[in-house]
Amino acid sequence: MTTSLYEQLAEAAAYIRAKSGAHSSKRPAVGLILGSGLGSFAESFEEPAFIDYEEIPHFPVSTVTGHAGRLVVGERCGVTCVAMQGRVHYYEGHDAATLVFPVRTIITLGARTLIITNAAGGVRADFRPGTLMLIRDHLNLLPESPLRGVNDQRLGPRFPDMTEAYSAELRALAREVASISGIELAEGVYAASPGPSYETPAEVQMLARLGADATGMSTVPEVIAANHMGARVLGISCITNKAAGLGEQPLSHEEVTETAQQVRAVFEGLLEDLLTALGRTGEAR
Repeated sequence: MTTSLYEQLAEAAAYIRAKSGAHSSKRPAVGLILGSGLGSFAESFEEPAFIDYEEIPHFPVSTVTGHAGRLVVGERCGVTCVAMQGRVHYYEGHDAATLVFPVRTIITLGARTLIITNAAGGVRADFRPGTLMLIRDHLNLLPESPLRGVNDQRLGPRFPDMTEAYSAELRALAREVASISGIELAEGVYAASPGPSYETPAEVQMLARLGADATGMSTVPEVIAANHMGARVLGISCITNKAAGLGEQPLSHEEVTETAQQVRAVFEGLLEDLLTALGRTGEAR
């Protein structure tokens, strides 16, 4: 007998709670999706419980080099968190609904605030590798919506509003804590493309004309599903390279991971400051 998505999410969440050790009775306040180069942030959780994706019922497994493929439950800065060390992508062969099963599970566990990070190519000419960009809005260039198909009203409405897909309140908080810590934050529009090939120079010019400031191959499906379920989202891109036609060298995954590693300490410092502020203000609810 085929189980519904709602039932599959309940099953996955129950398994994670059972494997969460000291945190099994706690509702996580914040969910984090840690993109390329940031997975180590979850290693410093207090009393972390590590759960491989392949163990969790119905969970898709990441095949991308540099993505650990683990869920981590623990505390950081006094906030109970559940973090994804790596994600799955459309180009790995999954449909859009499968891509967002993990973020739906995190929300089912109780997290109503999500911090979603990624590595991205800079479309704006003044974006240098290492720039951190708050995502203000997005362009969805993927061929499929994660909400396509039958809608379960228990998860969210048939036609969710996306006017404020990225919480203005959380962006203001991020700018405040970054200013205090002396961290420079840009802000812009993120465009999601199917991949896995990088964009051509002509496609980058098209994205710029459409209003994109950065481009990547993730995040947007997760943000759509999170908004569908009523969670608040803060999105942050690490600009790891200039997009095709804007730099002097061919694009490579090695360049992406190398730049992400170089800026990791600053990025992790920002995440820590955000969690501290969320815990202090009661925003992590």
